[in-house]
Amino acid sequence: MSSQIDHLLNESRQFPPSPEFVAQSIDDPALYERAAADREGFWADQARELLHWHKPFTEVLDWSNPPFAKWFDDGELNVAYNCLDRHVEAGIGDRVAIHWEGEPGDSRSITYAELTDEVKRTANVLADLGVGHGDRVAIYLPMIPEAVVSMLAVARLGAIHSVVFGGFSADSLRSRIDDAGAKVVITADGGYRKGRVSALKPAVDQSLADRNGEGEQQTVEHVLVVKRGGNDVDWTEGRDIWWHDVVPAASAEHEAQAFPSENPLYILYTSGTTGKPKGILHTSGGYLTQAAYTHKYVFDLHPETDVYWCTADIGWVTGHSYVTYGPLANGATQLMYEGTPDAPHPGRWWELVQKYGVTILYTAPTAIRSFMKIGRQVPNEFDLSSLRLLGSVGEPINPEAWMWYREVIGGGRAPIVDTWWQTETGAIMVSPLPGITAAKPGSAQVPLPGISIDVVDEQGQEVENGAGGLLAITKPWPSMLRGVWGDPERFKETYWEKFEEQGFYFAGDGARLDEDGDLWLLGRVDDVMNVSGHRLSTAEIESSLVAHEATAEAAVVGASDETTGQAVVAFVILKESFLASHTPEGLALQLRGWVGEQIGPIARPRDVYIVGELPKTRSGKIMRRLLRDVAEGREVGDTTTLADTAVMSIISAQVK
Repeated sequence: MSSQIDHLLNESRQFPPSPEFVAQSIDDPALYERAAADREGFWADQARELLHWHKPFTEVLDWSNPPFAKWFDDGELNVAYNCLDRHVEAGIGDRVAIHWEGEPGDSRSITYAELTDEVKRTANVLADLGVGHGDRVAIYLPMIPEAVVSMLAVARLGAIHSVVFGGFSADSLRSRIDDAGAKVVITADGGYRKGRVSALKPAVDQSLADRNGEGEQQTVEHVLVVKRGGNDVDWTEGRDIWWHDVVPAASAEHEAQAFPSENPLYILYTSGTTGKPKGILHTSGGYLTQAAYTHKYVFDLHPETDVYWCTADIGWVTGHSYVTYGPLANGATQLMYEGTPDAPHPGRWWELVQKYGVTILYTAPTAIRSFMKIGRQVPNEFDLSSLRLLGSVGEPINPEAWMWYREVIGGGRAPIVDTWWQTETGAIMVSPLPGITAAKPGSAQVPLPGISIDVVDEQGQEVENGAGGLLAITKPWPSMLRGVWGDPERFKETYWEKFEEQGFYFAGDGARLDEDGDLWLLGRVDDVMNVSGHRLSTAEIESSLVAHEATAEAAVVGASDETTGQAVVAFVILKESFLASHTPEGLALQLRGWVGEQIGPIARPRDVYIVGELPKTRSGKIMRRLLRDVAEGREVGDTTTLADTAVMSIISAQVK
């Protein structure tokens, strides 16, 4: 089958940064020139400029055994020292590292000196529990400061953390603990979510008990428990330990030991996997280099004055790279919020932007579209004038959502960085640089300096401008995954087999290059539909639907069709402002016609279903395979990774 993805939607608007933004920006066009002239030398410079090396490296990249890369292999560093101690030693210990806000409104502001102290104490506690170099620690916590402290304490010891999102079930937790062979679990009694305490410790207890007759979990020796929710929990003497009993009492003296650059830092399991979980392995020096570099330049960071907020949970890779490691390595001040965007009221995020004077906001398109659904009157109640830069992450952002984000949240002046990357890439790979690039709504645009990316056909040949194909990373990069934990063959087969001859990494995404050579992501190749011989991208049709004045969010799937092979089926959420003055009846017909006009008759949906919600994972990704089950009249598949498992039964009832 051809890899060419038909491109039907044109977007010609461009937004250069304002002269005022350019005047204060740290972005420099020379970054591209330096990286093009000597790619490895460029990365060596970044590693030396942005990090402290206890033992300097002499070798930059060892690619002698592809696809297993080694970056800065003979160098040694300590990741936690880079995020903490060195800032205190440089005299900025009094700078706030984290402004933390709990969902009920309790708050703490933690300086770099205080955070360093807490991490040293926690590292001593973990060491007393037998955690040492190479041991694995599972972290199952809400968005509280102890989550960041735990990650850094594990890293300080040269151990490996596996953060499991606090919404996952006991079975999901057990499979991840077993696969990693975790020695300790760090959890909390519970955390606040949507106005009530969501319990966590019971899931840990269940995960360690005999499940399905397989026997009790074998490797976990201790469970360290933070008291947050105040909910009642069962207690296993000798195994369970209260954080507040041991961490404050521990010594705050702890010297950070240097570890090799390729020392494993963390395992992160990709969500939605069936069968054996897939643990993505990241190491230390290369990962931290690219996390710090991208955080600095993509967000045009001024650490002395910026208040940065990435809304991701630490259970996802965005929370690893852009809540914990990138910002703290750069000495940034950031906001961390425990709860959901709509609790205790729909303006909660904007209230926090106003309260803390947030200057940089990094969030997901699904969150932006959910705010569009509520309407601009909510953010308009708050002073958002502190925002100077906006970011998008997680999936392609529709041009209309991009425009709404810029105008309503960014006051028509804040540049938007639309970033493409993955759990596997470890850090941002494609993004505008806000002080240089004239942004295009909906396009991630250009690989960052030092990153080599192409759009290729099935044979691995580069496509021309104006054409679509498969997104491939053509050269190794510092923050790349180093394997699948315990399964090197799966690593090679999943990511490298398709373009083995060329040595390219295949990302699994479709993309196209526009006439200027800018990159547009078209979603997962698995989501591309084949309609009457045309390969259509779900992302483009969804963008067309969201461009209609009535639509807040849309998800499109291809369903089997006797006539056309596959037919387009759309699930649409309407804006509340539209529902107040219109009825949904008749709108399905109108939207079908709209897509036909915007894109062409070939893309016109066979069916448009008006729904109240879409099935999303807890990181905000739409699970289109479940919608495909509904569209094709099948029993709906596994819903355990959904944020709200009841959504699919509601959608199924609405469709019948």
